[in-house]
Amino acid sequence: MTPIVETGCGKVRGTSEGGLEVFRGIPYAAPPLGERRLRPPAAPEPWGGARDATEFGPAAIQPEGDLIARDPLPQSEDCLTLNVWTPRADAARRPVLFWIHGGGFTTGSSAQSLYDGAALARRGDLVVVSINYRLGLLGLLTHPSLEDPETGVTGNWGLLDQIAALEWVRDNVERFGGDPNAVTIFGESAGGASVGALVIAPGARGLFRRGVIQSASPQPAAPETGHGAAEAVFEALGCDAGDLAALRRAEIPALLEVQPRWRDLASRGRTAPRPVIDGKVLPDWPEAAIDAGRSARLDLMIGSNRDETKLFALRDPARGRLTEERMSRRVGSLVPQAGISLVDALIATYRRAREARGEPTDPWELWNAISTDGRIRVPALDFAARHAGSGAAAFAYLVTWESPAQGGSLGACHGVELPFLFGTLDSAPGMRRFGGEGPQADAFGERVMDAWLAFARDGSPETEALGPWPRYDAARRATMILGRSGGVEDAPYEPERSAWRALG
Repeated sequence: MTPIVETGCGKVRGTSEGGLEVFRGIPYAAPPLGERRLRPPAAPEPWGGARDATEFGPAAIQPEGDLIARDPLPQSEDCLTLNVWTPRADAARRPVLFWIHGGGFTTGSSAQSLYDGAALARRGDLVVVSINYRLGLLGLLTHPSLEDPETGVTGNWGLLDQIAALEWVRDNVERFGGDPNAVTIFGESAGGASVGALVIAPGARGLFRRGVIQSASPQPAAPETGHGAAEAVFEALGCDAGDLAALRRAEIPALLEVQPRWRDLASRGRTAPRPVIDGKVLPDWPEAAIDAGRSARLDLMIGSNRDETKLFALRDPARGRLTEERMSRRVGSLVPQAGISLVDALIATYRRAREARGEPTDPWELWNAISTDGRIRVPALDFAARHAGSGAAAFAYLVTWESPAQGGSLGACHGVELPFLFGTLDSAPGMRRFGGEGPQADAFGERVMDAWLAFARDGSPETEALGPWPRYDAARRATMILGRSGGVEDAPYEPERSAWRALG
């Protein structure tokens, strides 16, 4: 029987697939076209009859590419849609998992086969929602001259899209068998950074109960970073700051042509651009927001993969043959606030710690360990410790499962847990080659999936297979190791983490 659900804007007609009811491409906001470009999302227009919800909506405008999954996807500025997988559109009020995809805020889509929500919904008897949101400069261009006359907002458009999608969930998910009071948002990479931003965004308050930050620094960008990047866009397009008419007339090819320059300036040495402290959508830095109690009622799970940046290194011309001198310069660029003596001390700490554990200490391995920690692991743990210090629940993990791809040189790299979490090792192209196969791989996938499902249901990721998983705090720093073997380890890689404190 074809499932039909009445939403606030009209009926949607989905499909029945493998014991689930699935709805794709549901608009949660009006198309951000024309006068709506570079503005907060507006409510969608109601429709008559039963709208077809059997196909994914287009991906947001983006350049080609993604290192993990290369599904060919149509693109459009008219991209603000979401998808729902539910065991049944009934009155059961199941927990809701709300997925925000990654891709450096410039690529990705909820339609990627890697992110199919069916296995999670089926195994956990819960509702899975995934979304598209505006990417690139159309999603993050921030400048005072872009101020929206109705709201005073000056950027962070993609983050506002995510809040609008959460509002849609609040208003509609109960009709799909979900509980609007039991929403867990989770995301990886840019999606994880989005979760961190939503935790402290006043506009997202009350829209979710729990959050999972995967492989991301929750630190936003400074206002001047966003403003400088925007001014470079204005100059490249030949328009004045605040000339919204020109920005809205600009053709997509022209925007994509200037986007690399914007991305470089907006990233400022990090792996990707990120939301900006703008005084409105994100009024405060995370430390101040958490200390003010903005995250106090939220349960958080935060973690990273041991070798995050080895995935990005696939494009590095110095891969595997970095010299000591060039490695030292790279570390100095990563921590520009530190003098040469502090940089040397940081490198020496990593070398000693790795030698003590019997790990490689050549310049290439040292660089990947330092860049992984500086860009992702240490900021994430700082966020977790701050959140825990406010009295709220925080849980930490570290993925050590190694990808067999590229002869095993990727290690426990960025994104390696994703096909296991979504149960898409066999359905998403190339994921067995990337993630691995065999009984150990399958068992690892079950452990990861069940931990995320337990967290969504109960607020704790502890499971029978994993055993006790204590809360994280700044004293013990209990961390669940997720790999071929595991268990809780107190303060793993602590010498390296502590060394960052000397840098300020």
